[in-house]
Amino acid sequence: MTHANRSQKDWYSVLEAVPSDGLQELKQKYQRLALLYHPDKQGPDVSEEEAAGRLLRFLEVGQAWKVLSNQDSRREYDLQQRASQLKQHLPVDAHVGLDDMSWDQDKEVYTLGCRCGGEFCIGREELEGEEEEGEEAEEAAAVVCCDTCSLSIEVSRAAPSTLTL
Repeated sequence: MTHANRSQKDWYSVLEAVPSDGLQELKQKYQRLALLYHPDKQGPDVSEEEAAGRLLRFLEVGQAWKVLSNQDSRREYDLQQRASQLKQHLPVDAHVGLDDMSWDQDKEVYTLGCRCGGEFCIGREELEGEEEEGEEAEEAAAVVCCDTCSLSIEVSRAAPSTLTL
């Protein structure tokens, strides 16, 4: 998914569904909501403002169905949602700056060894992606997990270095 899709709506909530719902359950929920909010199904007593709100809801329901009905887009959406949740709830074990990390020219990533023997790796685009979310360049930071254990670090362009791993 693109950066623009990162902050999009919770499509499961739009369909009044949960991630464990099967395709048939999602389809039934979609059909019920599409009928409920379809512009042709609105009565004559509906105000113009309410009709506009229902039209927007109808379009949202359609978009949610488009994303969740396709196996590939649903898997990609689920992975993106999970990554976003993990990023928000990860405990940070250390704060490091890019100066504390080594640049791996072959892989085009910054790396830092973990105490378990694993590595923390972050590409330039990941840190730049964080900048696009409204942070200043010197304040941009990303949480990175070790590829072997459960430790995580926050990497920033600035050099706060409270490195004690």
